[in-house]
Amino acid sequence: MTSGLWGYESTEGYAAGSNLTGYRVEATDGHIGKVDKHTEDVDSSHIVVDTGPWIFGREVLLPAGTITRVDAAEETVWIGRTKDEIKNSPEFDKDKHTDDPQYLAQVSDYYTDGYRGGSAL
Repeated sequence: MTSGLWGYESTEGYAAGSNLTGYRVEATDGHIGKVDKHTEDVDSSHIVVDTGPWIFGREVLLPAGTITRVDAAEETVWIGRTKDEIKNSPEFDKDKHTDDPQYLAQVSDYYTDGYRGGSAL
């Protein structure tokens, strides 16, 4: 996996230990939902976003490296991907995927195509 993709190293405004749960999530072209889960696990840091009615209540897993900026005052997370890129991401199953190395590799492969070692597009 691309290690920078799974860490918050290049995220503007992110403070280690922050709880992003409940934050509004914005793609490069608009609102996509709210953070349902957030983790700082080494080499697998990510957020799970509840997209609500936007894509029929689907949840998506976004590697921490796709996050470009966090604003704690506004409780908003900005993702360096478009709505379509997020909508077309690998299917997420909260009951098994966060612990499944094969699924994390699939997500990594999907987002690595547009990932440039340390900064999201």
